[in-house]
Amino acid sequence: MRTCLPIALAALLAATAAQAQEQRIDAPAGRAGEAAAAIARQTGTSIVIAEPDLAARSVPAIRGHYTAGEAVRRLARAIGARPVAAGGSGWRLVPDPRPAQARRTLARPPARRAAPVAQPPPGIGKTPIIVQASKRDMRLRDYAGQITILDGSSLSLGGPVGTDRIADRVASVTSTYLGSGRNKLFIRGIADSSFTGPTQATVGQYFGDLRLSYNSPDPDLRLSDMEKVEVLEGPQGTLYGAGSLGGIIRLVPNEPEPGVTSLSGGIGGSATQHGAPGADLGAVANLPLAGERATLRLVFDAETQGGYIDKPLLGESDVNRTRIYGGRAFARLDAGGGWTVDLIGLGQRTEGADSQYADREGEDLTRSARVTEGFDAGYVQGQLVVTGELGAIRLRSSTGVVHQELEERYDATRPDDPTRLFVQHNDSRMIANETRLWQPMEGRFGWVLGASFTHNRTRLTRSFEAAEALVTSTGVRNSVDEVTLYGEASYRLRAGLVATAGGRVTRSELGGEGEDVDRMLALMRAEVTAERHETVFLPSLSLTASALADTSFYIKYQEGFRPGGLAIDGEFVRRFRSDRTATFELGARHGRQGSGPFDLATSLAFTRWRDIQADFIDPLGLPTTANIGDGQVWTATVSGGVAVARGLRLEGGLSWNRSRIDSPRTLASTEIGQVPNIARVNARAGFDYQRSLGDGLVLTAQGWARYVGKSRLGIGPELGEEQGDYLDSALTVRVGRERIGLSLGVTNILDAEGNRFALGTPFEVGREQITPLRPRTVRLGLDLAF
Repeated sequence: MRTCLPIALAALLAATAAQAQEQRIDAPAGRAGEAAAAIARQTGTSIVIAEPDLAARSVPAIRGHYTAGEAVRRLARAIGARPVAAGGSGWRLVPDPRPAQARRTLARPPARRAAPVAQPPPGIGKTPIIVQASKRDMRLRDYAGQITILDGSSLSLGGPVGTDRIADRVASVTSTYLGSGRNKLFIRGIADSSFTGPTQATVGQYFGDLRLSYNSPDPDLRLSDMEKVEVLEGPQGTLYGAGSLGGIIRLVPNEPEPGVTSLSGGIGGSATQHGAPGADLGAVANLPLAGERATLRLVFDAETQGGYIDKPLLGESDVNRTRIYGGRAFARLDAGGGWTVDLIGLGQRTEGADSQYADREGEDLTRSARVTEGFDAGYVQGQLVVTGELGAIRLRSSTGVVHQELEERYDATRPDDPTRLFVQHNDSRMIANETRLWQPMEGRFGWVLGASFTHNRTRLTRSFEAAEALVTSTGVRNSVDEVTLYGEASYRLRAGLVATAGGRVTRSELGGEGEDVDRMLALMRAEVTAERHETVFLPSLSLTASALADTSFYIKYQEGFRPGGLAIDGEFVRRFRSDRTATFELGARHGRQGSGPFDLATSLAFTRWRDIQADFIDPLGLPTTANIGDGQVWTATVSGGVAVARGLRLEGGLSWNRSRIDSPRTLASTEIGQVPNIARVNARAGFDYQRSLGDGLVLTAQGWARYVGKSRLGIGPELGEEQGDYLDSALTVRVGRERIGLSLGVTNILDAEGNRFALGTPFEVGREQITPLRPRTVRLGLDLAF
């Protein structure tokens, strides 16, 4: 006993000395519980957050050189808590009943060398939410527009997920359902077509600061080890340029943690009713390479999704098994003086064994095809990002290379004819750079100024495979070179009133040519493939008023565009023009999303859409693209949440759309008066629940239900099938500690069949084809962290 006392005293003194020393702290933005874990690992201390609702609150990044006590006080201040010492090397964060002003005065640490953090304006005792997708670190209260920020750990609760989880959480986000790696995403009522063709997407998708693709489908990257996902609604042409007519989705990965060695992962197995089993495996490793100067973060995912569609004519069942393999490496070098260099590589491979659509008239979940359909999708991206500070001005330069491939196979067998398979191959390559300077709006004025260059080339080829021959069909190549200058600035006219204006000038050089085109037809239409150029100016204006500390109103005008290109039309190629949107929007926000007593966000937008690019069926029965005319779209959205009890929060969202094509220019567009693939009403409701079970055990539960209203498949009488009008649902429960836990998840709780998408193969339009929901699936998983 006497020998134990000196040892204990020595340990206590050593721990106290360690706490008194400044250390490099790097806790990424996210949930307070995750930030506490990061600070504890880096300081060798213990940090416990007493209340689940405190642990679930969002906090900004905490980076710099601090003592352990100073880092804990910063975290406590961010969530409105009070740190209580627990032993010689630990703290317990408990709710602080004192007024916000008193908390800021008592908890403010002395100034330290750290990354700049925006300070809350006078009278607000909460750490402000920063909209990083604004490209200038703008406070949410000053941002004019609707944005949803999804917490990364919440998205990945219960196993690996892709873009479907974003659509499940945001009522205004919808998708086609051809299969993982080949879908098109839509935000609000801005949708063009059901097919993957030469048109650029209406939603801009970004990984960090670099776009994922130009005119290729959603790669459906796994949302593993994400800090957050930002969804910006409405055109974002001024800051993001072409292809953001409906909005943008920005994936923000967790950054490497300097000086920390960690390993975490999970494994799960699933069982699908009426189908085959599945499995998944994932791992995340954080490895220091040179002390705190260089760090590597590795992510790996593998998943197999059991099939559930039967093909009786082939004597096969559960044919549509899908395998997904992917990962990324994120290396960061701290170059000193506030400068960092990031090198990021990511890739994913998706293999769909067969189609996931069924016959409406046959037995449930069956397809009367005599061929094996399916698809293969591959995606690779590399990034080099340099970030630094020039006094009060910040700089970031992002350079990236992208290669994306998609091969799709469709049943093209005619009645009473031998089997025939249609194969379409889309190969896209992109090189892009964006460099920008910005000054955050910490006083009355903030701005961003940037330049970008994008080169994209896409090759679309087609062929028919039959038992007796291989017939090559007409193909097309499109290329675009874009050079852009953009800028935006905000000025605080008075307390609570911010005006913002910006503009973007883009010069596009367009080129392309047909492949395997009849020589005589090519000569007749030689002018179609001639190179051409266009210059576009996209302005934006907005005004934001903060009537109360937690309430903002805004009015906004924004434009977007997509360049033209070449499309296959029967046996030759023809040109389609660029299209453009102009949107007026009114909106309001109250509270902070996911925290506080309640939060509410609502908007009303009107969009004028000119020269709409859309797809329909050509005389040969193949998808083609044309400008179908002008149209207009009205959209109203509302979302919010309320804390109904300790640890329990309810949330919901509603999106209403009304569209009309009022100046049709093709025969196909005269058959429809609305934009395709967009339901009049989408709605969702959900809950988040956390409860301490004692002894470090925490129960976490999430559940949601989503209704997707009726919509129409596409343009023209051949694509007039209705789809939608179904209810989907899911529930996930996890029980465990921070470093180990068991989870149980159930999707499609009601085992509804539904019809997510009324297209399987374009060669059987006019027949009843449906894409059913995945039947009820139960997953059991285990997660570990070291």
